[in-house]
This record gives sequence, C-alpha cells and structure tokens, in this order.
Amino acid sequence: MAKPNKREAIIAAGELLGLGDSATLAEIKKAYRAKAKLHHPDTAEAKRGKEIEMHRLNEAYQVLLDYCEAFRFPLKPDKDTPLDDNEWWLHRFGNDPVWGGKSD
Repeated sequence: MAKPNKREAIIAAGELLGLGDSATLAEIKKAYRAKAKLHHPDTAEAKRGKEIEMHRLNEAYQVLLDYCEAFRFPLKPDKDTPLDDNEWWLHRFGNDPVWGGKSD
C-alpha cells in the first residue's frame, strides 16, 4: 500500500480524531485526549488490538501537530495591503483548516 501524501495524511488524521473540516490546536488536543482515554491500553478494558489503535491515534496526533508547527504565516500586514486589520486577518486565515473561523 502506498504511503499517503501529506494532504491525505492530514485529512485522515482529522477523521480519525473525529474533527470537522477545520480545527484549532486546542480542539485537536481535546479530541486526541478524549480518544486516548477510550483506547489507551492502561485505562481501557484490556482488549486485543488496543495498542494498535493507540498507535494510530498517536500517529494521527503527531501528523496534525507537525502541520501546525510547520505552518508559517505573516504576523504583520504589508504596508501596501489595502485591507483593514479584520479584513487582513480573514484574508490570511479565513480559509485555513487550522486558523480559519467558522463560516455561516
């Protein structure tokens, strides 16, 4: 089986953790912790395969943390940018799966 590309890995990680189309770093951490409580072999009923599930959760969590850590974005608008502060923020982060806001 071919290794998924980064985009596919991020999407699969989000699905495994039960996240929607976008998530904050806090939501990623909360989802991981909730799933870990259910699947960790030390806290869950001892069932065969829990170690494998926990391994998958750890990998998914790391994929999303790596994505967040490697994501670079400008912190200041260009002086030539005609947008006000709110417009600039939405323009930069409005459609990003990590930093974007919820659409109405």
